[in-house]
Amino acid sequence: MKKGVFSLALAMVFGVATATEPVAEEKKEVKTETSTITWKAYKVTGSHTGTVNLKSGNLIFDGDKLTGGEFEVDMTTLVATDLEGESKGKLEGHLKSEDFFSTEKHTAATLVFTNVKASGKNAYEVTGDLTIKGVTKPVSFDVSVYGSKATASVKVDRTAYDIKYGSGNFFENLGDKTIYDEFDLVVDLEF
Repeated sequence: MKKGVFSLALAMVFGVATATEPVAEEKKEVKTETSTITWKAYKVTGSHTGTVNLKSGNLIFDGDKLTGGEFEVDMTTLVATDLEGESKGKLEGHLKSEDFFSTEKHTAATLVFTNVKASGKNAYEVTGDLTIKGVTKPVSFDVSVYGSKATASVKVDRTAYDIKYGSGNFFENLGDKTIYDEFDLVVDLEF
């Protein structure tokens, strides 16, 4: 009887000890070749769409719960997908110039998650530090995780990163040449 009680006591002690040990966080590398970042920018007379490539990235999980992430985008890969020929080349050149993203000086943009809060099954509210053109500002967005895929939509105010070209908030009388301050990013990640 004493042996049974002793064994039960040991099992309870070691069972509790192992049950309360924290689960190690796991960093999952993002597959850059199959992940996509699509952008859409708006102006008075319409919009433009394109892509930019992910250089590196990871998501951090505690068990199956998202807890963090960090990403680097190769700004030199910025392309327009809604135009062809000379118009495409002109837009891409302008977006890479000093007027916009200055990609010769600022070849990368980064995003580092600073807070992740579960908001539902497979859904998270994320705040992160986004750095564009050497300027870091907080952004908030929603992330959904399903299996080995994650998606997010991020709205970015370009003027917060000193990208003011064509902004009606900084220049008067632009008329139909006005470019809206916010652009959208749709991110599809595989890891």
